[in-house]
Amino acid sequence: MEKSEKDKLRAYLMGIVSNLPDSPGCYQYLDETGTIIYVGKAKNLKRRVYSYFSKEHDNRKTAILVSKIRDIKYIVVKTEEDALLLENNLIKQWTPRYNILLKDGKTYPSIVVTNEYLPRIFQTRKINKHFGTYFGPYSHVQTMYLLLELIRNLYPLRRCHETITAESIEKHKHKECLEYHIKNCKAPCTLRQSHEEYMSYIAEAKEILKGNTNQIEQQMLKKMQELAAKMEFEEAEAIKRKYILLENYRSKSEVVSNTLHNIDVFNIENNEKVAYINYLHVTNGCITQAFTFEYAKRLDEADEELLAAGIIEMRKRYGSESKEVIVPFPVEHLGSDLIITVPQKGDKKKLLELSRLNVLQYKKDRIAQSDKLNPEQKQVRLMKELQDMLKLPTLPMQIECFDNSNISGKDAVAGCVVFRKCKPSKKDYRKYNIKTVEGPDDYASMQEVVRRRYSRMMQEGSPLPDLIITDGGRGQMEVVREVVEDELHLSIPIAGLAKDDKHRTNELLYGFPPQVVGMKTDSQLFRLLTQIQDEVHRFAITFHRDKRSKHQLKSELDAIPGVGVKTKQTLLKAFKSVKRIREASEEELSKVVGPAKAKLIRSNL
Repeated sequence: MEKSEKDKLRAYLMGIVSNLPDSPGCYQYLDETGTIIYVGKAKNLKRRVYSYFSKEHDNRKTAILVSKIRDIKYIVVKTEEDALLLENNLIKQWTPRYNILLKDGKTYPSIVVTNEYLPRIFQTRKINKHFGTYFGPYSHVQTMYLLLELIRNLYPLRRCHETITAESIEKHKHKECLEYHIKNCKAPCTLRQSHEEYMSYIAEAKEILKGNTNQIEQQMLKKMQELAAKMEFEEAEAIKRKYILLENYRSKSEVVSNTLHNIDVFNIENNEKVAYINYLHVTNGCITQAFTFEYAKRLDEADEELLAAGIIEMRKRYGSESKEVIVPFPVEHLGSDLIITVPQKGDKKKLLELSRLNVLQYKKDRIAQSDKLNPEQKQVRLMKELQDMLKLPTLPMQIECFDNSNISGKDAVAGCVVFRKCKPSKKDYRKYNIKTVEGPDDYASMQEVVRRRYSRMMQEGSPLPDLIITDGGRGQMEVVREVVEDELHLSIPIAGLAKDDKHRTNELLYGFPPQVVGMKTDSQLFRLLTQIQDEVHRFAITFHRDKRSKHQLKSELDAIPGVGVKTKQTLLKAFKSVKRIREASEEELSKVVGPAKAKLIRSNL
């Protein structure tokens, strides 16, 4: 490969790496034919994948692997344990060349609840659905052991390997063993415990294995309170210990569930011109395929139409014969033999959420890559988003924002900042001294500044802004509208940014009467508007401080006859502030400017 081609390849791969999330997940390396050659797991996808390309590798195999990488794909999950499970499933599915394969066929252990008359609960690596109900598998073996220990502490279930049936119990073929005498078992085999009570323990244990513990906790809490009311504190304490054990433990797996088999999962996320569709395939309780595709939108197609087309195409492309499809909303025209499921809770809902997590991350990465390659495209996208949100007549290429600053009406000033194509245009910033308003009247001050600003722009023929933003709520918007529309007869859209009780920007207002515009506070557009507000506040308050400082010096020192510029500089250099000059004694002042001027200063300050 020539050097220019290597540089292009590295730039392409590093572009993918730079936009990887700092989340757990699995990554897949592909060669020039599109074949998966390596699957890995990571607690932090970006950091792990970056390590392959940030240095020279001493290990020959790793160096060869890196040299063959032509593309990178990944799947986001929520925990490191889920990443480990997913890695195991993908390696078995694709048998990548550079992965160490488990040729002995072993897999992660599961917990089984047997189908016997008196069921047992234990760990196993063998899956036989006729033998019992399976939970797991568990990538973190210690977690499985803790779960088994929890169930054994909560419920005294039998641990023996005897074959026990209803007939054998009736014929008294069993007797109490050591487990009974040490209180690990209540000996249901000898009818010292009823079959109904034993099966109630099994039912509750199954719910714990599923992660459904709320009802059991409530029952325990109720029983504990009843015992405490009867002054049976020892029994209540025993239940309390079990309650705390149960409350501190949750057993949930979002990647693998043995109750799910041969299912397709789809989710969709829209952009202006592109639809992103994620596809997960579940076989034998494991995710074996995960892809996200882009579909270019030619017309204003609905999500249902796009998702239906994506489902048909992807199922055909990957030869899926699944009879059940999990989707976020009902989809029609997929065939009468398909079961369409829109889950509301449970394992299927978790799979749907995982699919959504992946499609959102893919969309975010694609937008980030596009913005990095073409920064102007990002600016246009934000302006278009703002235009659509406020239904503006034109793209807001020029946005202007105003803010006042004063202390009890003194040294009143205002500032205007200008953003062109979402970037600050500092050469167009303007400062205003309030001339016609006396006292602390922000509304009148805002009207004066807006009137002066746009009257002059009209006289000079300067281009007017596409959007005005006020640093305030409904009141500020109304006084600006009175000047812009009623006095100057201009048609400029006006919006307002309001703050909450903690002085944090939380609302965008638009229209007359002003209405709150729904917008996510973590979106790029909201951050842009907050940046504009922070910038005008900084600009106005800096101007106010400068003016106040000059005013204080002029009124305090320059008003004293016989004190010139040099004397003032000498005094400020020695005492640092007017306050300290005022507090200094005549003797201290004499040492700096002489007795005559010291006496003059003391008599005038």
